[in-house]
Amino acid sequence: MTALALSANAGAKGARTVPRILIALAVVLTLLFVVAPLVYIFARAFSMGWAVYRDNILHPMTLHAIWLTTITAIIVVPINIGFGIAAAWAIAKHRFPGRKLLITLIEIPFSISPIIAGICYLLLYGRQGLLGPWLAANEIQVLFALPGIVLVTLFVTAPFVAREVLPLMQAQGSEQEEAAVTLGASGWQIFRRVTLPNIRWALLYGAVLCTARAVGEFGAVSVVSGNIRGQTNTLPLHVELLFNDLNAVGAFAAASTLTIIAVITLGIKAVLEGRR
Repeated sequence: MTALALSANAGAKGARTVPRILIALAVVLTLLFVVAPLVYIFARAFSMGWAVYRDNILHPMTLHAIWLTTITAIIVVPINIGFGIAAAWAIAKHRFPGRKLLITLIEIPFSISPIIAGICYLLLYGRQGLLGPWLAANEIQVLFALPGIVLVTLFVTAPFVAREVLPLMQAQGSEQEEAAVTLGASGWQIFRRVTLPNIRWALLYGAVLCTARAVGEFGAVSVVSGNIRGQTNTLPLHVELLFNDLNAVGAFAAASTLTIIAVITLGIKAVLEGRR
């Protein structure tokens, strides 16, 4: 009995040791690869004091980059919410030729490099591109302006809402909507009172992810924007420009703004995951 008890105690200690090691490893890696870089960003941003940090944030170029990034997100996120709901509704609630193709098309931005996407838009809307001569003849500027930035950001963020809403719609089926139809509800009433309440947390979660990607997008935007100071450089591009100018404090100050947005986004994401 004593041997069995000792064996059981050893087994219990071993069972407790493994989770403790894994937890300790996760904590150490998190501190090393997540917390330490965040602390370093703010330490460098405030390395010359609050006054210098404030002056860098309030610099006209930085304020314009923040404004352009915000405007892009304000335009992109609602459009992608509408697209995501419509695409998910069509795929989950209906059967039609090309349904699987539509699912594949929605996921293409996940598999294509953002830089490749930017080059495709450059070849399409550029001066020597497919639509370039017509755009130039009608004095419509897409590239090196806000429209080009919005278009490529729409492309790289298109799947986020749809991919969060679609599995939930597929799991719920269409029984509730069919019951609402038999009770005489209109299409808008069905969506507002039946479908939307069922997907609201997944929709918000997808919108948060879409916002985070829209704010932080670099590769595709760098190709189509021209990175013109004070005109087409978003906040991530502005950070690169400041580093190239050897203004490390200003670059880290601008990067701290992106970091704050990322932390807020992660907090909202965690809350929404809990609610889901």
